[in-house]
Amino acid sequence: MTLEQDIISIRRHIHKNPELGGNEYGTAKFIESKLKELKIPYKRMDATGVICTIEGSKQGKTIALRADIDALPVCENNNVEYKSTKPGIMHACGHDAHVAIMLGAAKLLQQKKNELEGNVRFIFQPKEETSGGAEKMIKNGALKNPNVDFILGTHVSPWLKSGKIGFKFGAMMAAVDELKINIIGKIAHGAYPHQGKDAMIAASAFITTVQSIISRELDPLEHAVITFGKISGGDSYNVICKEVILEGTVRTFNNETRSLIKTSILNKLKGIEAYYGVKCAVKYNAIGNPLINTYEITKACVKTAKEFYGKDNVEILDKPSMGGEDFSEYLHVIAGNFIYIGTSRNKQTSYPWHHSNFNIDETALPKAAKYIAYTVSEFLK
Repeated sequence: MTLEQDIISIRRHIHKNPELGGNEYGTAKFIESKLKELKIPYKRMDATGVICTIEGSKQGKTIALRADIDALPVCENNNVEYKSTKPGIMHACGHDAHVAIMLGAAKLLQQKKNELEGNVRFIFQPKEETSGGAEKMIKNGALKNPNVDFILGTHVSPWLKSGKIGFKFGAMMAAVDELKINIIGKIAHGAYPHQGKDAMIAASAFITTVQSIISRELDPLEHAVITFGKISGGDSYNVICKEVILEGTVRTFNNETRSLIKTSILNKLKGIEAYYGVKCAVKYNAIGNPLINTYEITKACVKTAKEFYGKDNVEILDKPSMGGEDFSEYLHVIAGNFIYIGTSRNKQTSYPWHHSNFNIDETALPKAAKYIAYTVSEFLK
């Protein structure tokens, strides 16, 4: 089997057998079986995480390569022979491809381990989609023994044409905060609203008011998003609502903006309490840090990409994304770079991440694996 065939076969096996975050037992065993074939010693971590290290013949730096391994609770609509066999679970974000790329790179680097002037640590990480996966791997020592000097990660992109590769200097993806707000009023008959405290009216006012943070309190040159995507409450069409539950997210790129928005939201809820006579309970969770690439590492990756892909196939992205990615947690403690691999060839391979028809041009994966192996070899020199 050629490298190209092997990488595509790996991707299709994982795509056909997706597992949700924290339950990637079959995926972890499959990854271990491939590492065993390559004679690369491995270690299980955090139940379903796997790490391994290729040790070069000479002392040098240690570079980490990360691939996320979990799937999404999405029902696949693609009509392909490797379609998900698990109802309601699908690799709709390309993590199957990320594993295939890194296992391909592992095969190439293992073949030339005697030429490597340093070490390569592979991190196959669970629970990226459900959050906490990267943080737990770091806590359990994924960047230790030997200490990792910097880290690279990849993500397939339906926004880039197949055969292209994308880079973003500096801030690339946003910090993610999660909110759950309970607004509690007093029940009453709809015909006698003065006897109650309407939580639904209070919630409506809050949702409208909170958007003024972006338009009137934040520097217009800063980037931020406040979204409430779920609202539930009420018992009947003719009863004053006693309780409303709001669930939402805040996306930012720096701690100052992040803190400003949190403080303003909490202050506005105090105002809602005073104005509408309700009570508000808040759970405000910081899910992840912003993904900020290290300038020097990004510059070096761009250089090797121009050498490997050709300069016409290297795209430097102008704008960051408001999406979140827990690769950011690695960059919070060490230097590194996150790389987009173009996988769009036609309509079928251009659906957005998390879509039930998400698919990729698989022919882009072997080249990505070869690029990663080439870059690591160059960096270790």
